[in-house]
Amino acid sequence: MKRIIFACIGLLGSAQLLSSCDKEFLEEDPKSLYTPQTVLVDSLGFESAMAGLQSVVREQYTRANEQGLLGMMQLGTDVAIPGQVQGVEVPYYNYALLNSQDQASAVMWSWAYRTINNANQIIQGAETAPATVRQGYKNRISAEARFYRAYAYNFLATLWGDVPLIEQAITAPRTDFTRTPVAEINAFIINDLTTAIPSMFTASRAASGRITRGAAQQLLGEVYLRDNQPALAEKVLQELLSSGQYKLITARYGVRASQPGDYFADMFIIGNQRRSQGNTELIWGIEQQLLVPGGTTEAQHRRMWVPAYYNIRGMALADSLGGRGLGRLRLSNWVDYRLYSTQDMRNSKYNLKRKFYYNDPSQTALFGKPVTGLRGSDTIFNITPYTTKWNQFDPTDTFGYGTIKDLTMMRLGETYLLLAEAQFKQGNTAAAAASLNVLRTRAKAALVTATDITLNFILDERARELIGEEQRRLTLVRTGTLIERTQRLNGASVTALTAKNLLLPIPQTSIELNSDAPLGQNPGY
Repeated sequence: MKRIIFACIGLLGSAQLLSSCDKEFLEEDPKSLYTPQTVLVDSLGFESAMAGLQSVVREQYTRANEQGLLGMMQLGTDVAIPGQVQGVEVPYYNYALLNSQDQASAVMWSWAYRTINNANQIIQGAETAPATVRQGYKNRISAEARFYRAYAYNFLATLWGDVPLIEQAITAPRTDFTRTPVAEINAFIINDLTTAIPSMFTASRAASGRITRGAAQQLLGEVYLRDNQPALAEKVLQELLSSGQYKLITARYGVRASQPGDYFADMFIIGNQRRSQGNTELIWGIEQQLLVPGGTTEAQHRRMWVPAYYNIRGMALADSLGGRGLGRLRLSNWVDYRLYSTQDMRNSKYNLKRKFYYNDPSQTALFGKPVTGLRGSDTIFNITPYTTKWNQFDPTDTFGYGTIKDLTMMRLGETYLLLAEAQFKQGNTAAAAASLNVLRTRAKAALVTATDITLNFILDERARELIGEEQRRLTLVRTGTLIERTQRLNGASVTALTAKNLLLPIPQTSIELNSDAPLGQNPGY
């Protein structure tokens, strides 16, 4: 109503055509409506809605407003140390500052429920769509939306515990939400995924960038593990592996196959990341594309992971060094110096950049020499070892505003890690060792035996394989190891981590706006 009243006042002030706003003028008479009821009536409408849902999902790890946001998933864990801090990430390693007013947790909470509401609209629309829409299509589009809904609820349940369960799209303000126990949330997620899987396309049939059966199976395996159902996790993960849809990358391929490198690094090069580009390991990737409206985002991952090496005299921006990063975090000393064996391919110079050479030809006295003798902050966010998975350089955008690099959300390497975890939790350490050895063979690392297998070893292997891809906080909270591993492996960079931090605070604004029911707060906040 305010919008219409202001329009009337504007007419009065500018054109002087009316002496007052009569009742007829205030009556809405839209000539067209863009609502779920009018749009979700054919495949074009559903595809438009799905594009909108995918756009919301992409915002989870590409949001531009808080440049340190991604740090909440890595800092205050075992794998990362603060670098050039932006601000929003600080309470995630100085836990004394983490409270119900926290911006990062509020952003992620809001993102999850926006995702859920968008998914709910598509699911409801598929149920009520006219018969002119093929039933098979309705089943598939609903299945894809169920995946995203399950993904968001898994995120919420892992980090916040009991959360409101919203099964229908919200079309009017509500102030009476209550929290549903985690066990019920888990059952809801499992039902969404088991309902979706039979209707989803396999990877060989699905369009590029769309959710496939394999992605739903991988997510289901993870949820079963969090729900302490390792036998069911093993079953669904074995089904994924035996589907024949995916294959580990074990040979050079793609746009730089003839250049120095290795096949592990090949997976993270632009032009190699998609199935259509030869990446048989990819299960779910969020695609980005240059010169496509809405196809790029701000380069938050690169800003986090790639150091600001160009701040050192004698160093210039270069593709080979990853483009322009800001070094908002750095790898922990545990990752840098103790995690990898020398022969492990994942520790090669193509995957973990450790040595730097002056590359600015205008500095003739330095050019070509190794960068040495730096101290203090120079070795925190300017010159420090880093994963090359987020390297990306556009010579037309040397400042590095944007990125066209795809986000690898799931790949087959993690499937073996989840499978090993499921086998270990059932006491089958020999099978868990065999699963891990598939990855270690690929990486040319020493093989392990049943006696080597512990949950900590599996989590170590996850870091070796997935550093820079995995949202580490989610894994450590899910496995109940955040406190022990962080204090043991990275304690010097973390303050005031206690048991209450195993869950995040419910955003205070959500509690206050929910005036007709008690939403409650997690203990300690």
